[in-house]
Amino acid sequence: MPPITLQPLRAAPHTTWCIPGSKSLTNRALVLAALARGTSILKGVLRSDDTRYMRAGLESMGASVVQDSETCWSVTGGQLHAPQATLFVGNSGTTVRFLTGLAALLDGETTLNGDIHMSRRPIADLVDALGALGIAVDCPTGCPPLTVQGHGTLPGGRITVPGDRSSQYFTALMMAGCAADAPLIIDIGGSLVSRPYVEMTAAIITDFGGAVQVGEHTISVTPAPLRAQTYIIEPDASAASYAFAAAAATGGTITVPGLHRQARQGDVAFVDVLEAMGARVSESAVGLCVSGGSLVGVDVDMKHISDTVMTLAAIAPLARGTTTIRNIANIRIKETDRLHATVTELRRMGQQVEEGDDWMRITPRPIQPAAIDCYGDHRMAMSFAIPGLVVPGITITDPACVSKTYPGFWTDLARMIRDSGDTPDWSVPS
Repeated sequence: MPPITLQPLRAAPHTTWCIPGSKSLTNRALVLAALARGTSILKGVLRSDDTRYMRAGLESMGASVVQDSETCWSVTGGQLHAPQATLFVGNSGTTVRFLTGLAALLDGETTLNGDIHMSRRPIADLVDALGALGIAVDCPTGCPPLTVQGHGTLPGGRITVPGDRSSQYFTALMMAGCAADAPLIIDIGGSLVSRPYVEMTAAIITDFGGAVQVGEHTISVTPAPLRAQTYIIEPDASAASYAFAAAAATGGTITVPGLHRQARQGDVAFVDVLEAMGARVSESAVGLCVSGGSLVGVDVDMKHISDTVMTLAAIAPLARGTTTIRNIANIRIKETDRLHATVTELRRMGQQVEEGDDWMRITPRPIQPAAIDCYGDHRMAMSFAIPGLVVPGITITDPACVSKTYPGFWTDLARMIRDSGDTPDWSVPS
C-alpha cells in the first residue's frame, strides 16, 4: 500500500464512526472458548492480523473455529493438545503471551515464533513465572522464539510477577489458571500497569464460569470448568480513540455506536482526557459522542490507558499550552519503543518535545509537513493520521501496518472524510 498524505478537512465532520470489535476481548474470548467444553458463539469478533494469529494458533492446538459470518465465529474447545508445528504469531503480543500460558496446560512441546519485531519483545517475566510453577520454557534471549515443555497439567501455587511491564503476563496466567490442578495465587510485584486490562480479564473469565479475584496486591484464580456460551464483544475502545481524537482536533462531532463509559475496556477513559482538554463528551443509548472545541494542554498520568498515549501525543500540537504525559515507561516494550518513536516523529513535525524514562512533554510549535515513520506500529500510523485532518503535509509512510488491529481504518477514515463533504485523494485497495 503506498504512502497516504492527508489533507485538511474543509468542514468539521458531524457523523457516526462504527468501530470494529475489541482486539483485547476477542483474543481473550477465543482462548476461554477453546478451554471450555462445548461450542461458544462469539459475536462482534475483530478480524485483524492479531486475531488471525490467535485463531490459527488455537486451531493448531485442537480447537475448532468456524466463521459463521464476518464477525460471528463458533469455537468448539475442551480437547486441546500440543501443536505439531511451530506457531507463528507475527507481532501479536496477546497471541504469544496468551498461547504461552495455554501451552503450559498441554502435553508436549509448543514452540512460538514471530517476526523481527516480535524477537525484540520481552517475555522473560512470564517465562520465569511458569518456571516457578514447574513448567520448563526454553527462551534463551528473554524474547521469542520460545518453547514450552508442557506435561498436560499446570500445578497451582503461589508466585510473584513484576507488575510494571505488561498486564498481558497476568492475563496469560489467569486464563491458564482456570484449568490448573489447584488454586493459583499471583502476587503483584510493585505497582500493576494497565490494571483495567487485568480487571477485564477477570470479568470475562467470570462470564465463562471461572472464579478469579483481583485485589490490590494479589490475584487469586480458583480452577473451575469453563462454560461454552454466546459472548458479545464490544467495539474496540483503543481504536475508538482515533475517532474521538478526530472530533476533538477538527471541532466536529463524532459518535461511536455501541461504546459506553461502562465498557469493560479501560481505554474508554480516553474521552475523559479529551474532556479535560476542552472537548465535550456526551453519552446516549446509541453510544459515546465527542464534540471538539478549543483544546488546551493537559498534565495526565496514562499508566492505565497506555495504548492511547500516541493518540493524545499526536493531537497535543493542536492544543493551546503544554501537554505532559506521565507514567508510561511500559510503552517502550510494545510493538516498538513507542515513547522514543512518538518523540522522534513529533520533532519531525517541528514540535518542542522533552522526554524522560517514563514521560514526555510536548510544547506546541507551528506544525511542519512531515513524512511519519510508522516503525511497523499500527498505532503510530493511526494516531499521526489525525493531525493531518487539520494541517497540510502529513504523510503516513506505512499505512498498511494498521492491519494488525484495524484493517478497515483507512476505509472508515475515508468514509468520515466524505461525510464531512470532502473527497479523500487516496484510495484503499479492496
